[in-house]
Amino acid sequence: MAVARITEIIGSSEKSWDDAVQSALDRANQTLRGLTGIEVTKMNASIGEDGQVAEYRAHLRITFILEG
Repeated sequence: MAVARITEIIGSSEKSWDDAVQSALDRANQTLRGLTGIEVTKMNASIGEDGQVAEYRAHLRITFILEG
């Protein structure tokens, strides 16, 4: 029987929301094992002084299997 855990993280990017999601997933893969899925729960952005998007942010729930 497997037991899973969910943790929430936020990824950011100056390029796009897709890139923000990928950066969060890349970072999670560095420290977590047994990743099985992600859910993007929220997307937002900050606006720079020029009125353009300065940073994209993606909030993720990452599911992984607990070892042991």
